[in-house]
Amino acid sequence: MGHRFIEEEATADIAFEADGKDIHEVFRSASDAVINVMIDNLEEVQSRESRVIQLSNEALDLLLLELLQMLVYYKDAEQLLLRVKDVEIEKFNKEWHLRAMAEGEHIDRERHHQHVDVKAVTLHDLRLEQTDGGWRAHVVLDI
Repeated sequence: MGHRFIEEEATADIAFEADGKDIHEVFRSASDAVINVMIDNLEEVQSRESRVIQLSNEALDLLLLELLQMLVYYKDAEQLLLRVKDVEIEKFNKEWHLRAMAEGEHIDRERHHQHVDVKAVTLHDLRLEQTDGGWRAHVVLDI
């Protein structure tokens, strides 16, 4: 599991790829990548508050986009940096359903070394695919 940033993909954007051995792990890895774009020291985010995120979509890649966008929303609306800890994804009646537990804390400018502000998760070149080793997501963030 992990993520890597892709240089020179776009000028006002940051792109990354996230990997996971299963669909749940790639969603968690992509979530960590979004927070890691905002702060350099991801490991400093402490579990002081939690949020349950429930989403549904007919497309699995759009479900990922919605989850990542929720993390940006919490950062903007509540000044919360949240890391996704548990993810459940199931398909019912042609629709994917996600329930995730996210934990984190309010932004502490003294402890969280800020990098850039993520404005949105874009549809541009969004990909979620199964690979020989599991799953891979390609995501572009508007900064």
